[in-house]
Amino acid sequence: MKEYKLGDLPESSLHIYGRNSGILDPLTLFWTASGVEVCVKASELWEEVEAGYDVYEPWISILIDHVPISRQMVQKGRYWIPVFRSLDKETLRTVRISKDVQPMSDEPGSFLKIHGFRIDGEFYPVEEKKMKIEFVGDSITSGEGTEGAKRELCWSSMVFGSVNHYAFMTAEALDADYHIISQSGWGVLSSWDGNPKCSLPKYYTQVCGLAADGENAAAGAGKAWNFKAWQPDVVVINLGTNDESAFSQPAVFYDDNGKLFDQKLDADGSYEAESAKRLRDAMKDFLKEVRQCNPAAEIIWAYGMLGTPLKDLIEEMLDEYQRESGDAAVRFVELIPATPDTIGSREHPGARCHRQAAELLTAEIKKIKKI
Repeated sequence: MKEYKLGDLPESSLHIYGRNSGILDPLTLFWTASGVEVCVKASELWEEVEAGYDVYEPWISILIDHVPISRQMVQKGRYWIPVFRSLDKETLRTVRISKDVQPMSDEPGSFLKIHGFRIDGEFYPVEEKKMKIEFVGDSITSGEGTEGAKRELCWSSMVFGSVNHYAFMTAEALDADYHIISQSGWGVLSSWDGNPKCSLPKYYTQVCGLAADGENAAAGAGKAWNFKAWQPDVVVINLGTNDESAFSQPAVFYDDNGKLFDQKLDADGSYEAESAKRLRDAMKDFLKEVRQCNPAAEIIWAYGMLGTPLKDLIEEMLDEYQRESGDAAVRFVELIPATPDTIGSREHPGARCHRQAAELLTAEIKKIKKI
């Protein structure tokens, strides 16, 4: 058995999923579905991990030849985990380690690192993917609800997953590399309960600025993300569910100017005009930023896995954006809402609902890219 740090491997023999700061020894995994992929001929493979947390532990999935074979909680400390053993050495296998849990923005002690591998065989080049896709979203895109029983309502790490997930399914169907930027409860303008500080666009240009504390800070989470190093062919924005929820929440949070933040409904239950405009403007501003950072990307605003009350507002916003910018490479995809048959844990979309979303997005991307 020979040990390798990630930095010891040839660049062609290591594929890294997810935004990172470029530090390989060790590699800190920040976002959902971040991880590593290698191709090996070996009878035995181990990975060395290191983790910390305050309350919510990290989880990982291990996939061999794109099929999940293990899912486990990662405990505190630094130690070796067996990936596989007792296999033949003649077969080339693709192995992926995928982080199942989102960055925990409220936990300074939360981190997950991969130090290296121990192997009794050899590493081989990893095949390049055919395209790149970036997914930006909330709890749905964090994979909340994709694991666990339907009756499970407890908010815990175990209900998050990166495999029974529309981003994974879409990327697999298109042979795509992909990044996820997401956080449960957050939106474009505010969180589900109306906190304007929980706005994902505020952190879009950083590696993982919403979790830039402790070990993550030392690993470069707060650094500016180098967009030129990884330009997506497609950006999928799946936001709006939490912004809609904020309309029915009491105003208890203040914005950066010290003003009480309040998204209001009119007496008839419709969105107050000023509040609706505030949200439309925030969405447009985010689109402008995404376009500036990704000038050649097709942009899809996907919405609907937990209902479509904001559909008209989003479509109006997209029309306004296109009229003002002349940007024709932006479109809306309405996703299929979860039903009692397709719901997962935590009253979030389950694997079947994610499959439906993946099929719609895959078809749309194939049409856009003419493949």
